[in-house]
This record gives sequence, C-alpha cells and structure tokens, in this order.
Amino acid sequence: MAADLKQIEQKAEVKMQSSVEFLDETLSRIRAGKANPHILDGIKLDYYGTLTPLSGVAAINTPDARTIIVQPWEKQMLKEVEKAILNSDVGITPDNNGEVIRLSIPPLTEERRKALVKQAKQEAEEAKVSVRNARRDAIDAFKKSVKEGVAEDVAKDAENDMQKLHDKYIKKIDDVFALKEKEILTV
Repeated sequence: MAADLKQIEQKAEVKMQSSVEFLDETLSRIRAGKANPHILDGIKLDYYGTLTPLSGVAAINTPDARTIIVQPWEKQMLKEVEKAILNSDVGITPDNNGEVIRLSIPPLTEERRKALVKQAKQEAEEAKVSVRNARRDAIDAFKKSVKEGVAEDVAKDAENDMQKLHDKYIKKIDDVFALKEKEILTV
C-alpha cells in the first residue's frame, strides 16, 4: 500500500517537473530584446512535401546581440525560409541578400517590455495551475487510498510530502519567471 502512495507521488512529481520544463521552453521563445535563435523554434516550412522545422533546413547563428543569421543549406530554399519567417508570429521582417537571411532585432520599447513581462507572467501562472492540479490529483488519490485500507496517518504524511513537493516546484516556477523578467527588463 505504501508503495502505491510512492507511485502516486512520483507521477505527480513527473507532472510538476514537465510543467517547469514546458514553462522554460515557452519563455525561451519570448523575445527579450537580444538575438536568441529560440525565437525561431516554432517556425515550420514545406521541405519537399514535409513540414520541417526551420532548424532542419538551415543553420541559425547569432553573430552579435542584435542579429540572427539564417543560412539555408540549399540556396533554392532561401525564398521559402524568408516566406516562413514573414508568415510566423516572430514580428521581425527578414532581410534576404541572396546568400543568407538576416534578422535585425530591434530594441524593445518600455511598453513592449511590459507587455512581454505580462505574457511571461501569464505563462508562469499557467505552469503553477498545472502544478496545483498535479498536487490536487495526488491528494485525491491519497484520500481514496485511505478508503481502501491505507492508514490515515500514512496518507496524511504523504499529503504533507506532496505539499512540500508542490512548494518546491512553485518556487522553481517563480525563479524561472524572475530570471526571464530580469532578462526582458534589462536594457
């Protein structure tokens, strides 16, 4: 029976950890005023009939803090890559010189910085909700196990452990958000 409680706790921790990882990945796509190749991660384009991520058809580099260079491995893909970037929600107009595509990252206005912080905060809140849901599901399972014969004090200890786990992951989310907020607000 105690092994079942451990299993429930482990499942909840996996869900909490994946929430933090998803938040980290999502926040890496938010443009913070400096060149970051991750802002292009969501872009896919048609490559010989297959929807392929941009990184699968081109080399993406950041030669300086304000520029991203996209160099397709096949020259005929230059127009396709440019079109895919234009149609994406990146919000940067690509500059095609016939060899590479250059994306110049404009400095962010104060208003835009605040909007990005708000967006990041929203993503962090969604991750917290996911962590809370994992805790709630685990605690419900603990209560159900009491009805199936697990000692109440054992289930209470498991609930306390779950709360500590919850607090640990909420702090991780707060730390990830604070780091991104600092990155966005640093001029």
